[in-house]
Amino acid sequence: MSERKRVAVLISGRGSNMNSLISAAMHPDYPAEIALVLANKPDAGGLAKAEEMGIPTAVVDHRDYKGDREAFERAVDEILRTAKIEIVALAGFMRLLTPFLVNAWKDRMLNIHPALLPSFKGLATHERALDEGVKIHGATVHFVSAEMDDGPIIAQGAVPVLDDDTPATLAARVLSVEHQIYPKALALVASGKARLRDQRVATGAADASQADARLVVP
Repeated sequence: MSERKRVAVLISGRGSNMNSLISAAMHPDYPAEIALVLANKPDAGGLAKAEEMGIPTAVVDHRDYKGDREAFERAVDEILRTAKIEIVALAGFMRLLTPFLVNAWKDRMLNIHPALLPSFKGLATHERALDEGVKIHGATVHFVSAEMDDGPIIAQGAVPVLDDDTPATLAARVLSVEHQIYPKALALVASGKARLRDQRVATGAADASQADARLVVP
């Protein structure tokens, strides 16, 4: 097996998706290792979990930068480079990124969004899905671009929207799918199987088993 890629997971809260990535990376055949967990809040719950797992952690408190987003990101970038990070995975990192960090990690930064992009960008995705009456909802892992919740799609997972769904019940089912597709998407990128072609991601999926890495319908 080739050398595993060093991944930093960026969080702002409890790190639910961070946990799924850490669990996947514990398998010896997984092509990436979680080498750092970085938070923009000192009280982010995921930091304690990462430390319990023996993963190095760091905090860059955005409040220390008085609204200067690029200065904040330069501090984050310095830590990532010092830790020899190769791929960045945003997992509930609640900061709008400037072109500085997006360009610095172009095609090496992933994000997960609780909707089937390009539908329902932004916040309150589950409420909006119910309001629109869609029958299929889900989650998307994508490369980060300058536009919010945009960028080439790596993986998507879908769930049916039930007649009696509330935002909370729908969110719980989507979160379960997030935990499935994010490790798969990171593995595709870390192994080199996810390749960008004209702003579309090719994974070489040619059969049902490979296609499952992109689509999960519980």
